[in-house]
Amino acid sequence: MTPAESFLALLRGPDPVLALAPMQDVTDLAFWRVMAGHGGADLYWTEYFRVHADSKPEKYILDSIIRNPTGRPVIAQLIGNDIPALARNARLLQKYPVAAIDLNLGCPAPVVYRKCAGGGLLREPAKIDAILGALRDAVTIPFTVKTRVGFDTADGFDELLGLFAKHGVDLVTVHGRTVKQMYRPGVRHDLIARAAGRLPCPVLANGNVHSPEQALAVLAQTGARGLMIGRGVIRNPWLFRQIRQQMRGETPALPTGREVLAYIAKLWEAQTHPEARESARVQRLKKFMNFIGEGMEPPEPFLHDIRRAATQADFFRVCAAFLDHDRPMRLEPRGGEE
Repeated sequence: MTPAESFLALLRGPDPVLALAPMQDVTDLAFWRVMAGHGGADLYWTEYFRVHADSKPEKYILDSIIRNPTGRPVIAQLIGNDIPALARNARLLQKYPVAAIDLNLGCPAPVVYRKCAGGGLLREPAKIDAILGALRDAVTIPFTVKTRVGFDTADGFDELLGLFAKHGVDLVTVHGRTVKQMYRPGVRHDLIARAAGRLPCPVLANGNVHSPEQALAVLAQTGARGLMIGRGVIRNPWLFRQIRQQMRGETPALPTGREVLAYIAKLWEAQTHPEARESARVQRLKKFMNFIGEGMEPPEPFLHDIRRAATQADFFRVCAAFLDHDRPMRLEPRGGEE
């Protein structure tokens, strides 16, 4: 089967679809390799290709398509607001083994939304309408969208759903927060359920999925076709496997501290270049430790110490101090919100 056919077969399959959420400069090719060794997702999104008048798809992101180590379908993600450039880049990307082309309408980073890209486009429904129309014409494989429920409020969410239906989008991922809300508590599962009930295409639920029990509750509450998970899986790369175990009625297997320590060692090997400065390598891994640390009980001592590590020896000394044990770890954020 082609990647597009594999993707469509996945959507038609009996089980909820589990997707790895794209996070810029985090869920790269190296991270995909680590994830694939811990159970992995059913579906992967690339980091976003930045689109502007003169842009071409970035080579390092193309590598994740060309060298995809997961054996699963990959969706190429675009971000931008230049309509001819978006259409041109969509046509270029379809020359590669991608399952679908995705439009990012959800990125909440101020540097992005201030340029009226990502989540910033949610303030301009007429522009979204034009972009969706141009991309639907340019894309001959499945066309997908990731969105938040609104920019500062969800008042325009129903209008947004109407645009997705009008342009025949093949899959919509709904992050149940507004752009201005960033990652603060209060995911609107009711709006994800509204999307799942009203759209003619499948919907993935996104936002604050952090445990197998809670994952199944979100699926039941929203009626979504599946889940897209980002931070929860960075913290706990076994989460997709645990969710599948929970679906089968099994007790999800919890990793021990030493298994988490081994995961961090794999991240170090995958994410740092041996010729880079030691300080740069340590700093790179701290990006991941900010997520993993939230799963500690309590998180503050580990985060305090790891953020002050300056050398590789210091870094792994701190990790070992907290994780060199055989106790099972749930790796969930305190209070169940993140």
